[in-house]
Amino acid sequence: MQKSYGEQSTTEQLSHDFIEAVAIKALFPHEPTRRAFLKSVGTGTAMAAIASVLPIASLQEAAALDKLNPEKKQVNIGFLPILCATPLIMADPMGFYQEQGLKANLLKRAGWALVRDQMVNRELDATHFLAPMPIAISLGLGSAQQDMKVAAIQNTNGQALVMSLKHKDNRDPKNWKGMTFAIPFEHSMHNYLLRYFLAEHGLDPDKDVKLRLTTPPDMIANLKAGNIDGFFGPEPFNQRAVWDKAGYIHTLSQDIWNGHPCCSFGTSQSFINENPQTFLAMNRAIIKANIMANDRTIRHGLSTLLSKPNYLNQPELVLRQSLMGRFADGVENIQDFPDRMSFDVLPWYSVAVWMMTQMKRWGYLKESVNYQDIAEKVFMLTDAKKQMQLMGYPVKDKLSKDGSGLASGYPSFSVMGKAFDPSNPNEYLNSFAIGHKG
Repeated sequence: MQKSYGEQSTTEQLSHDFIEAVAIKALFPHEPTRRAFLKSVGTGTAMAAIASVLPIASLQEAAALDKLNPEKKQVNIGFLPILCATPLIMADPMGFYQEQGLKANLLKRAGWALVRDQMVNRELDATHFLAPMPIAISLGLGSAQQDMKVAAIQNTNGQALVMSLKHKDNRDPKNWKGMTFAIPFEHSMHNYLLRYFLAEHGLDPDKDVKLRLTTPPDMIANLKAGNIDGFFGPEPFNQRAVWDKAGYIHTLSQDIWNGHPCCSFGTSQSFINENPQTFLAMNRAIIKANIMANDRTIRHGLSTLLSKPNYLNQPELVLRQSLMGRFADGVENIQDFPDRMSFDVLPWYSVAVWMMTQMKRWGYLKESVNYQDIAEKVFMLTDAKKQMQLMGYPVKDKLSKDGSGLASGYPSFSVMGKAFDPSNPNEYLNSFAIGHKG
C-alpha cells in the first residue's frame, strides 16, 4: 500500500533522528558529557559539527563498499505486528534494505499458520518466524516437510504470562487446574515456556488445563470475554492487556528463562540456493537493524516509529513500556526490568537442541533424532557470525561446557533454575516427571 506524503515524511524524520542519535552516542559515549554538550550547543549545531568530522553519508557509503548484487531486486517479507519483529520492520524505514540494493515489501500477516503455509507455498520470499517454526517445518511437524533456515534471531525475552483480572488474588499456578490459556502457535516459545512453567508447578498441560491456539490480536478480546483465563503472548499484547484493563502481567518470560530467544528471521533452503545474494542482502539489513535495536538510547524513538498503522498500529506508550521495561503491571504496581526485551542476532545451536527436547517432551516429535545435526542444519550460526564480522561488528562466542565434545555454539543455560546441558539432551528430557516418555 502506498504511503501518504505525511507518513513518508514522519518515517524519514524518525530515521534521521535515529542516525543522529547513534552518531552522537558514538562520539560521546559518556551520557552526562553527551547531555552537557547537547545542552550547551544545541542538537542542530552538534550535528553540523559532527558531520564535519564524521560525515554520516560517507559512513553509509563506506558500509556499502562490499556491494552485493541481489538476483531479486524486490522481495516479499512476511511479519506479524508484534515487537519481536522490530529489526525486520525498522530495517525498511531506516533504509537498510535499500542500502543492500533491495526493495522490501513488508507484508503484515494475522497468524503463524498463514505465515507457515505461505512460506511452504513460496508466496513469501522470507519471513519473521517463531524461532522453533523452521525446525518444525524441516522435520515435517504439522505441515509438509521443507528445509527451512533460521538466519538470525530477532529478539530475546519480551514475552509474558497474562492473567485475567478476576484471578488477581489467585496467583499460585498450583490452583489453576481446569483453566484455559491461549498460545499463538504450537511450535512457539510461548507454548514451550508455558508448558514448562505449568509442569514445574505440578500441572500437566495436556490434562490439567486447556491450551487454545489464538492469534495475538484476539487474545485480549478473549480475555475480556471470559473465554480464556490467561494467555502467554508476545509484546505489545501483554502490555496492551494492561492498557485495556483486561488483565495483569503475572510472569515475564525472562523470569522463566532469562535470555531465551523468541522470534527469528528465516527463509527456505531453496530460496537461498536460487537467490544467494538476495538472501545475504536481506540478512545484512536485518543484522544491522538488530544491533541498532539493542541500543536502549533509541528505544523511545523506536516506539514512535513502530506505532504507525502500517507497522504495529498500537499506542506509542504501550510500545514504549514494553521496549524500555518500565511498565504498569495491571495490579497497581510500576515494574522496572530494563532487559524485558532485547535483541540478539546469533542463533545458538544449543537453543535449537532445547526446542527439540520440548517437541519430544510434549509428543510433537515422536521419533529419535540427531539433535546436533538438525540444529546445525537449520540454525545458520556460522553464517551469522561471518556476516557480522564482515560488517565490522564484534562477535562474542559462547563456548560449550568443558568436556562435552561439542564445538562452540552450544552454550549451557538454565530454565527455571534447571541447568540444560546440550551434550546430553535425552538425559535432560528424561529427568522430567511430567511429559510424554519414549
